[in-house]
Amino acid sequence: MTIQERIQTIVDKLFNGNKNQFAKAINEPPTSVNNILGSRQSVPSAKFLESIIHSIENINASWLLADIGNMLTEQKEEALPIQNEYLMMVPLVNQYAQAGYMAGWSDVAYIETLPKIPWIVDKEYKGKYISFEVRGDSMDDGMKHSYEQGDILLCREIGCDYWKSKLHINAWDAFVIVHKTDGIVLKQIVDHDVEKGIITCHSFNPIYPDFTVDLRDIAQLFNVVKQQKNK
Repeated sequence: MTIQERIQTIVDKLFNGNKNQFAKAINEPPTSVNNILGSRQSVPSAKFLESIIHSIENINASWLLADIGNMLTEQKEEALPIQNEYLMMVPLVNQYAQAGYMAGWSDVAYIETLPKIPWIVDKEYKGKYISFEVRGDSMDDGMKHSYEQGDILLCREIGCDYWKSKLHINAWDAFVIVHKTDGIVLKQIVDHDVEKGIITCHSFNPIYPDFTVDLRDIAQLFNVVKQQKNK
């Protein structure tokens, strides 16, 4: 579902389809609701989304923002702090679309066909961003820093010109690697041999051994900027 469809679901199920009651409940103008749910299908602002999360009891913020989990939680979630009104709509490559992304990553028309999910961020980011869904358990060691199956990641592309210099492997704990032949993997990069163009990839899960990758075999490289847990 799109975010507009999820908001419409809230209106239908919790307010019997009454948009005016919904607008009153979240203290937003009815015109804003109509712009989002009507033919215009406007993208909701961060303030609008914050109003829903703060005003409607037991609403699941992960479901509202990224279609993760159920619409309602068993107990009211902690309020999500939104300092600035920056809402990024970012293409999502879920587990089932990863094979298609391998073939179409350089095709702008293909990228436009991907579903887009919202991310609320504290500043306006520059660059190229893609969201990836985590597949498998190689980055899950049961610790707080883990990346679990089904988590959604906001990732920023590192242009290949930057691969010629030492990657900032200590600034980011995880990278998404789009390999030309071996698929899409999420790994920690623990070493970068700049002279040879070789990176060493590490999994948080200790049952997976480290391995090296030649940067010439990589189509794209991303660092992980934010994470939405699949809870």
